[in-house]
Amino acid sequence: MLANQIGYYSLILGLLLSFLICGISIRDFNISSKRINQNLIFLSFLQLIFVIVSFLSLILCFVNSDFSNETVFNNSHTTKPLFYKISGTWGNHEGSLLLWLLVLTLFIFLFLIKSKEQPKKYRILTLLFQQIIIIGFFLFVLMTSNPFNYLFPIPTEGLGLNPILQDPALAIHPPILYLGYVGTSIIFSSSLAAVAQNYVSKEWAQHIKKWVLVSWIFLTIGIMLGSIWAYYELGWGGFWFWDPVENVSLMPWLTLTALIHCIIVLEKKNVLISWVVILSITTFTLSMCGTFLVRSGILNSVHTFASDPTRGIFILIFLFVLIALSLGIFFIFHKEDNKSVNNFFWLSRESSILINNWFMIYFLSVVLIGTVYPIFLDVISSEKISIGPPFYHKLIAPFLILFLLFMSLGPRLKWIKSKIENKNSLIITFIISVVLTFLIVKNLNTDLLFYTFLISAAFFLFFTTLKELFIKKFNNISQTLAHLGFSLLILSILFNGILSSEIITNIKVGEKYDYSKGEIFFKKIEEKKESNFNSIIAYFEIKDENGKITKLNPEVRIYNEPFIITSEADIKTTLLEDKFLVMNLVKGDKYFNIRYQVKPLMIWIWISVLLLSFGGLMSLFKKKYEK
Repeated sequence: MLANQIGYYSLILGLLLSFLICGISIRDFNISSKRINQNLIFLSFLQLIFVIVSFLSLILCFVNSDFSNETVFNNSHTTKPLFYKISGTWGNHEGSLLLWLLVLTLFIFLFLIKSKEQPKKYRILTLLFQQIIIIGFFLFVLMTSNPFNYLFPIPTEGLGLNPILQDPALAIHPPILYLGYVGTSIIFSSSLAAVAQNYVSKEWAQHIKKWVLVSWIFLTIGIMLGSIWAYYELGWGGFWFWDPVENVSLMPWLTLTALIHCIIVLEKKNVLISWVVILSITTFTLSMCGTFLVRSGILNSVHTFASDPTRGIFILIFLFVLIALSLGIFFIFHKEDNKSVNNFFWLSRESSILINNWFMIYFLSVVLIGTVYPIFLDVISSEKISIGPPFYHKLIAPFLILFLLFMSLGPRLKWIKSKIENKNSLIITFIISVVLTFLIVKNLNTDLLFYTFLISAAFFLFFTTLKELFIKKFNNISQTLAHLGFSLLILSILFNGILSSEIITNIKVGEKYDYSKGEIFFKKIEEKKESNFNSIIAYFEIKDENGKITKLNPEVRIYNEPFIITSEADIKTTLLEDKFLVMNLVKGDKYFNIRYQVKPLMIWIWISVLLLSFGGLMSLFKKKYEK
């Protein structure tokens, strides 16, 4: 109960500090001193401390099963393991918003510490804009999503946390994802400050690039962890299903990726200024839109927290305020350098980056339409539809071919004006890619012409990047590793989609199911009782066409608090393929429904994302090792 009160009043004190910081910032803005008032740094640190205290108080409430706290009552139970009691702190709407607030205050404090060499007015304006966002989230938490609401009489037991959220990957997925999401707020605030001060320049690009990279790395890893969790926990048997909540994390990732490349151009040649600012605003806007869609209860997704619409309305109004503020500052203060337009040549690295940015904006538009259109249709006509993978595949895949080709050629071009280096080598590499792809695809049951072009483009990017890695060694290795990871990701996804196989059937204990490439034998079941659930463990033997036997043991769990039945897949992973088996109860008889999948190259999807992230991480420290 004491922790409850401490947490609540710490939030109020943090909000009051925001107003104090804003007041001092406005007062000191025109003071002639070249250095920022040290009191602002101290107050920012103090604000961070108050939010940390509030967050730790909520954790303590969960650990102690303090059911006088409504958030704990709704999302915990005395039988829940300690690890999931702690992770349950952010596994709900109120706690996740408090985590957002914690990251917001952390990032602005770190920004003030790390930007000492930047102009004073720019730092103060960044602080002001960030505090506007922080104030909005403080009010949002305190007015609509208070994590410290008091319950009386105090319940003796809680309602428990959704069992599918009780998972190690999902326990660390939200904090990492939020670091990516919230990191975009600093990019947003600093961009507005730079525009207002006419400071969007090479120097500013060098400074802000690290913040962009940090956000991008965390967002990439966060999306990967969510994808891994969905793969083995939800029983989908796949890594991406264009689920609405998946989409709202992908959209800011696309703009962040485009922003990284634009900042590189700005840093090198002082062009694409408008692109950098607009992408900075768009990225944070998409992060906020994702928050609105998830928290409003509009999206119907297994990922989302069910929430009341009033919360969504608050975020929506706040979002419109931020958009209006950012666009107003952009149109009033931004001055386009006409000279930069004249410095563009069609055959140059910056032109290839610009072209690929247009492709990414197109991909973003497809994802945005596919996510939002069903919502608008429901509002306008009450007609409910869902947009699935075929929509995205048909609209994205053809343009992906051109995107990969430009991505392959771009790094082979020089800045400003140039000709393509080593044209003969590139032509030979492209021919090898096409021939190799044709030999692979011609024996597969798929569209020969289309997939030959698509996979050839992916192979072309892979081979040219791999060649770059070995020839130039440590020259721009961060970019090379990132592009290599991306090419490997596309290849893994394509072959995974083409070569995957699936069997869905009902089967009972002792039965064998024969299929074209082997047989499935259901040996036995075993029942086990755990502290907070009962489980039915099945024992299967899968025999392939070569007589090799794989043992898989999927599980059905029956939780008591809350009552819910989940299916736990069993997966055997090798470098070449995953064998995936999930089981469900069939009501009213002795049969079990099973889904058996062979998923080629699954592990390479995760490896490629890690390689992509590692390339971004190396870029943060590139001066220390690159020639």
